Amino acid sequence: MKLADLQKIAEHEVDFQRAYKHRINVCCSSGCVPFGALKVLKAFEDAVKEFSVEKDCKVAKTGCVGTCSVGPAVIIEPGDYLYQSVTPERVRETVRDHIVLGLPVKDMLYHSEDFFKKQHRLVLRNAGKIDPSRIEDYIAMGGYSAIVKCLATMTPQGVIYEVTRSGLRGRGGAGFPTGQKWSLVARSHSTPKYIVANLDEGDPGVFANRTLAEADPHAILEGMLIAAYAVGAEKGYIYIRAEYPLAIQTLQKAIVQARAMTLLGDSVLETPFKFDLELRFGAGAFVAGEETAILASVEGRRAMPRPRPPYPANSGLWGKPTLIQNVETLANIPVIIQNGGEWFSKVGTTKCSGTKCFSLTGQINNPGLIEVPMGITLREVVFEIGGGIQNNRPFKAVLVGGPSGGCLPEALLDLPIDYDSLTKVGAIMGSGGIVVIDDQSCMVDTAKFFTDFCVEESCGKCVPCRAGLVKVQEIFNRITTGDGKVEDIAALDKAGNYIKEASLCGLGQTAPNPVLTTLRYFRDEYLEHIVDKKCRAGKCFRNLVKEEEVEDQ
Repeated sequence: MKLADLQKIAEHEVDFQRAYKHRINVCCSSGCVPFGALKVLKAFEDAVKEFSVEKDCKVAKTGCVGTCSVGPAVIIEPGDYLYQSVTPERVRETVRDHIVLGLPVKDMLYHSEDFFKKQHRLVLRNAGKIDPSRIEDYIAMGGYSAIVKCLATMTPQGVIYEVTRSGLRGRGGAGFPTGQKWSLVARSHSTPKYIVANLDEGDPGVFANRTLAEADPHAILEGMLIAAYAVGAEKGYIYIRAEYPLAIQTLQKAIVQARAMTLLGDSVLETPFKFDLELRFGAGAFVAGEETAILASVEGRRAMPRPRPPYPANSGLWGKPTLIQNVETLANIPVIIQNGGEWFSKVGTTKCSGTKCFSLTGQINNPGLIEVPMGITLREVVFEIGGGIQNNRPFKAVLVGGPSGGCLPEALLDLPIDYDSLTKVGAIMGSGGIVVIDDQSCMVDTAKFFTDFCVEESCGKCVPCRAGLVKVQEIFNRITTGDGKVEDIAALDKAGNYIKEASLCGLGQTAPNPVLTTLRYFRDEYLEHIVDKKCRAGKCFRNLVKEEEVEDQ
């Protein structure tokens, strides 16, 4: 297939879809399927036949739109009517009233308009709107037009210039400038070169990358194609954890479809450019998300980090130049090429352009997957998009950055969300986890929980992480069982900073963040635990309480 043929397919597909007066998009993501989404899909297919509207109404199987807590979710177009918690029993009524009579079923509509009001969807532009199993759906939305533009009108240097101009920073957590990383790989004279897309996502409660893969796999593939063209790579790998079966299935099908249309292979769209890719599976280790650990795993070795330099841009897979990018970073690339780097740079802030996807969870009224412009405040995310705290409980803290993130108090709710602002207050962007905490939670117990997680997930290669985190864990065990001493506060602070400064990789360097930020912003709770033997949330001292009950008896 040639470059011009892709445009013809796009035009044909647009005309084909316009022939329908309505489109019913049924979310069949891994978040909705357990709640009966496939039965809802079948019920819609049967209902449109029953009312003889199948010629005017397209029923499509889509990915997640982000309203994860109220699935199965269904979007009916035109008008983007979003229905929540749809059951097969109410599908017939929905088709009759909405499709046949033109009367939306009001009591089934999604309860919060504010959830989408301040979002800006670039990465999730197609989520919930296209069938991820049909490459034609992606093409109809402008998909693969960016790689066509690159091959037809742009040099590799021109592509890197636009990416650099955009100001895009890596969305995997560290925020390294994407254009700069591409330039380093492109300047290397060693061959072959590789592209690795990171879809490991080991943070508990984080699901943005998985959702992207399930909802819009071709956005990842096109981003990899453009990156490969820019840096001179001919082979790519998508590193994905094996616990994501639906994402794996969706990506595998997308790769087969892309090859069939010559979008992958020895002659991409019948041009001299060649690039192919395959999936590599991770076994679920949190540390495997670190870039050098990914390289080891892709090569078939144990996923353990190594010292840097050399950096992957110079010596990555099998000692060759390798570009490693998070899949969210790659999904931004097509829209940057389509619209220009300057256009993208105007979204977000001067130092942090574009948007960021977050998994919004915890004690929040509207949990789900969101995409917001850089620079939005935590207050806007928690109280506007998130709808505030469940059961009108008082806000206590927000954890930003996953298990290696920071616990921030109410006084910092007006903090803009960007890499530099978060780092200054002890948090990180991380892989995009925001956990909202109410007054019924204990911050000492929260820090202990994430310390326990990091101890479990440490690869054990370096002493600061292996031994230091265990030392922190021992101190927490003392404090939360009634044996804590005032000196333990200073010991935690000292150990946390040592681990942060001396650890080999990002896991160890950021693991103390929950400890250090709770010490910084919630020190009074530590003192209550140690001096008063009191946990205001009632989470700690359970063993102590049991012993006192035995003595009373």
